[in-house]
Amino acid sequence: MSVIGIDFGNENCFIAVARAGGIETIANEYSQRVTPSYVAFGEKNRDLGVSAKNKQVTNLKNTVFGFKRLVGRKLGDPAVQREVTYLPYELCELDNNNVGVKVWYLQEETSFSVSQVTAMLFTKLKEIAEASLKIKVNDCVIGVPVYFTDVERRAMLDAAQIAGLNVLRLMNETTAVALNYGFYKTDLEDDKPKNVVFVDVGHSAIQVSACAFTKGKLKMLAATWDTNVGGRDFDNILVRQFAEEFRTKYKVNVMSSRKAIVRLLNESEKLKKQMSANPHELPLNIECFMEDKDVAAKMKREAFEELAADLLARIEATMREVLQAAKLKPSDLNDVGIVGGSTRIPAIKRLIQKVFGREPSTTLNQDEAVARGCALQCAMLSPTFKVREFSITDIQPYPIKITWDASVKEDGEMEVFPKFHQVPFSKMLTFFRTDVFTLQAFYVDSANIPYPDSHIGKFTIQRVTSSSDGESAKIKVKVRVNIHGIFSVCSASMLEKQTMEENEQNEMENKTQDEQVNSPKTDMEMDASKGKHQPSCNDAGKAEAHQNCEENTIQNSDSSQQASETIRDSERKEQKKQKKIVKSVELPIESVVYQLPQKELDDLIETEAKMIQQDKMEKEKVDAKNGVEEYVYEMRGQLYEKLEKFVSEQDKGTITSMLEDTENWLYDEGEDQPKKVYIEKLAELKKLCQPLVNRYREFEERPAAIDQFCRTMQLTRKALDQYAVNDEQYSHIEAQEMEKVRKAVEEKQQWLDRQLGALSQTAQHQNPPVLVSQIYQELQLFENVVKPILTKPKPKVEPPPEEKNGSGEGQEQKADAQQPSSQENMDTN
Repeated sequence: MSVIGIDFGNENCFIAVARAGGIETIANEYSQRVTPSYVAFGEKNRDLGVSAKNKQVTNLKNTVFGFKRLVGRKLGDPAVQREVTYLPYELCELDNNNVGVKVWYLQEETSFSVSQVTAMLFTKLKEIAEASLKIKVNDCVIGVPVYFTDVERRAMLDAAQIAGLNVLRLMNETTAVALNYGFYKTDLEDDKPKNVVFVDVGHSAIQVSACAFTKGKLKMLAATWDTNVGGRDFDNILVRQFAEEFRTKYKVNVMSSRKAIVRLLNESEKLKKQMSANPHELPLNIECFMEDKDVAAKMKREAFEELAADLLARIEATMREVLQAAKLKPSDLNDVGIVGGSTRIPAIKRLIQKVFGREPSTTLNQDEAVARGCALQCAMLSPTFKVREFSITDIQPYPIKITWDASVKEDGEMEVFPKFHQVPFSKMLTFFRTDVFTLQAFYVDSANIPYPDSHIGKFTIQRVTSSSDGESAKIKVKVRVNIHGIFSVCSASMLEKQTMEENEQNEMENKTQDEQVNSPKTDMEMDASKGKHQPSCNDAGKAEAHQNCEENTIQNSDSSQQASETIRDSERKEQKKQKKIVKSVELPIESVVYQLPQKELDDLIETEAKMIQQDKMEKEKVDAKNGVEEYVYEMRGQLYEKLEKFVSEQDKGTITSMLEDTENWLYDEGEDQPKKVYIEKLAELKKLCQPLVNRYREFEERPAAIDQFCRTMQLTRKALDQYAVNDEQYSHIEAQEMEKVRKAVEEKQQWLDRQLGALSQTAQHQNPPVLVSQIYQELQLFENVVKPILTKPKPKVEPPPEEKNGSGEGQEQKADAQQPSSQENMDTN
């Protein structure tokens, strides 16, 4: 059993696994550790990852990429409209108003939600992990940007569930990097925190986080981000610059062709990486770019940095903001780590040194740090791994408030989780209500949230009733931000007073105590235990019990009255005592959040399973077709080379004709046939061609078999000759048995001579009279006869018995010799 960590990037993905006592990043079927975040749709199947990106230019409108920033969003979202400028495929609006992609799949126009497309990529990553580990993989931790809202996080969980992944945690990418950094540090102290800032400049955004490390603990302090500054924005600066240059120099309009934009974007990205390592002027050349024209341009690092001045200023502002949010000064920092491919740009490194006052550390793997941190966290959460204790205190990025009906003399809203509050965390709220009521959760500062809707969800507390005396019931509501960073109202209970007989109360108390002892504490209950002490439910009946006790102790001097009081006292003793208790009643909660309903989720899981099966069937069919094609080319090449001597002219003509007919069939009516047809066609070819392949193999292997046969015969004759001269090695073998050996040698030699004679008279293009397997079989039969005889061990010779004299002195001397030893032993004891 193993667990995986997934870094789902806007451009690329990385997969890390926990195994062999460590964390390692695995490679895909192309031996690459990076898997592009690409999904391509075809007329018969899907391409995922590397193969999808390789087909991007030829299948542009059906290749989906850059969809991470579309997760959980609607088509009218301003962020989605900005993304449209980067995407060559068509977006559409689904029935639930979410954004989808419209592609041509299985010879018809089809729409998929972004959650489905994300699930397809997760399916591919899961397949890569299982192929590397040779076992099934279910548990995972997925890294998400710290700025993701509840809606986006829920959509990620939906996508993972469609792909068959059990997400133990959605982990902030900056937290994953910090865990990967601090877990292996051995110089951390208990009382003196080590402050570290991490700068992550990815493909589409920048994230900066500040954290404090102590021995065995990680505490996130603050995080800042800019969702509109990333590596692709630097690429687009080059694209716009070169597009304008090509319009003037070559009279071509790059922006009018999606295919031209994609090609120029890829070349600009390569040039950007080259400029990071080389300050000199570098060329950009693209052949047959547009209108059969070759284009060329040049760019120098200094000019590039001038073009990107605005982006660099935004990055600097984001880095300065994290110091202010964490209340740190550059002198308070112990280290600055960098991750993300775009941190390799020299200008960004200079900014880091300028803002934080120290050279950035490059000890972390800039591409794989998030995936490795996620895999480490997954191993810590999984029961199948034993990992040393390391506490993680994460943060949630936005302040959260809840609102309710304010008709009952209460404030109508309250901020329950401020910005950068630790997660996971639970809080208990108290309400007084007589009927069903609704809580709604919102993000407080909607202007600073990169999502158009600040609404998180609506939670209706059901089955609320007034108390028995008509007053408002006391309602306890637990709100929580869970380990995924998602807000929810997780439980609600109503405290109601009940009158109960004393013996029933004792029974209930005993039962409740048993249940508390036997039931394990959940994580949620452990969080709640950190709050204030709640009064005991039995306190409500104490005053009434005390009053009854006082009434029972009243005395009267009048005898008759005393007698009547005695009778009433006895009647009271016979009656069962009653007490009032407070009982907690769990209330159902109706939640309305931005997440797929279970029925729709089940349908999508079934749809994904069907597409996986379709891809598998298509792959098997393509493999069968390729097998026929490969066999045709292989046999055609060998027919006039190594197999030429082993086929007659007549058979050569027949085989050549059949190979040509098969090749023509493959590119005509055999272009798209069922898998069974290709298997039958390959069997037909092998039936005709396999005999000459067998003759070639026999010719190649026969000399070794004959040589081994002759060598065994020669060794056996040598043994016979040694026996004839009474060699001591074989002197114990009877003559009868050696006669069997001699006859076996003569028989096998005659058999071998006959076969060699027949072989010498057989042409190479004819089937041989004897096969190599028959030669080895005869050799084995020969060895079965002679080997037991020639390897027969010599009989053991017993040593002669010791001679004794007539008077028996030997025995007496032996007995005398043993006597002192026995006496000595006795004295010692």
